[in-house]
Amino acid sequence: MKLFNSLTRTVEEVVPREQGKVGMYTCGPTVYSTATIGNFRTYTLSDILSRSLRYLGYDVTHVMNLTDVGHLTGDNEGDSSQGEDRLEKAAKKEGRSAWDVSEGYAQEFFVHMTKLGIMRPEVVCKATDHIPEQIAMVSDLEKNDLTYKIGDGIYFDVLAYEKTGKKYGELSTLDQIKFGARLEPNPEKKDPRDFALWKFSPKSGAKRDMEWGSPWGVGFPGWHIECSAMSTKYLGDQFDIHVGGEDLRSTHHPNEIAQAEGATGVHPFVKTWVHGAFLLVDGGRMGKSLGNAYTVNEIESRGYEPLALRYFYLTGHYRKQLNFTWEALGAAATALAKLRKTYQNLKSDQTERTTLSSEKMEQIEKYQAEFRAAIENDLAMPKALATVWGMVKSNIPNFDKVELLLEWDRVLGLGVDK
Repeated sequence: MKLFNSLTRTVEEVVPREQGKVGMYTCGPTVYSTATIGNFRTYTLSDILSRSLRYLGYDVTHVMNLTDVGHLTGDNEGDSSQGEDRLEKAAKKEGRSAWDVSEGYAQEFFVHMTKLGIMRPEVVCKATDHIPEQIAMVSDLEKNDLTYKIGDGIYFDVLAYEKTGKKYGELSTLDQIKFGARLEPNPEKKDPRDFALWKFSPKSGAKRDMEWGSPWGVGFPGWHIECSAMSTKYLGDQFDIHVGGEDLRSTHHPNEIAQAEGATGVHPFVKTWVHGAFLLVDGGRMGKSLGNAYTVNEIESRGYEPLALRYFYLTGHYRKQLNFTWEALGAAATALAKLRKTYQNLKSDQTERTTLSSEKMEQIEKYQAEFRAAIENDLAMPKALATVWGMVKSNIPNFDKVELLLEWDRVLGLGVDK
């Protein structure tokens, strides 16, 4: 399989560290609200990649985190200058504890995942279940002289990291990241690029729902440290593939790399970085403030099956922006219904299996090769769908059409036999 590696900016052959086995990590949701259909485009990409690797014969260990605590910047649900995170802010707004908020939205996320045909990863890990691992990684960074303490917490020292010979921010598409035009403004920081590893709980005001003791004082982990700590716990100090939305490419993922490589000394932390493009709505940005951050609940309330949304996702390449409209979703729903109807017609009209002619055998092999080539070539799912439709319209026996549809649906996850 070949994938576009965001780190090298090239399409490269995936060469697992261990032959036949792939370790894969996906940055999952922050469970402070209902995940949007924009979020789920990324998780569907991750699922398609996982399914494709399994289809190609790899033994896949897929790990996904749930961010249920963490200091987050530049977010309208939390004010970084006040040391707030999304969970604490949402808890205040909803009149519930942060623990109840995160658990409620996590369970909803799993329900929506299932409705979208997304297989549950082998490991789903919550940040709050891995506080000791995060503290341990910050301690390792401290031992390696890559941290410093200021008034509101422990910070990663980017300049000290660069002095070890490592480059910071290579993954980012923002040139500013290398020159300090970053979020997390704090006049105490040594360098604008430095970021929080551990935040101290406020000494005055309301007590936080989520806080823990640490060698540096009572507080809570920075947002970035959880992914470095949990991915290395379950996949090792180096693993094969890391997936996330393109919004994570500029700050979160470069920080993940710096933390992991700074703590373990292993380079590269991840061999292949895969980023999915944004989902647009009616040609523009999706946003809660714009009222167009649609969810699976809203898809269903309009009478659409969530798997129609999955079909819609597959009509665009994951590295290109895809424009969501209700008309486009309707077209996807119609196509999915037609595909299922075709499957049922083929299944009920199967003739007894006979010996295939060499011509028919060649046709079947051609379609199999086309489908495989599509998923092997940087997950070219529009081409894979085109192969599906070409195959069902061909003159190969219905028996073989049914077999191929079921075989390919292991990757597509559309429930063609529903």
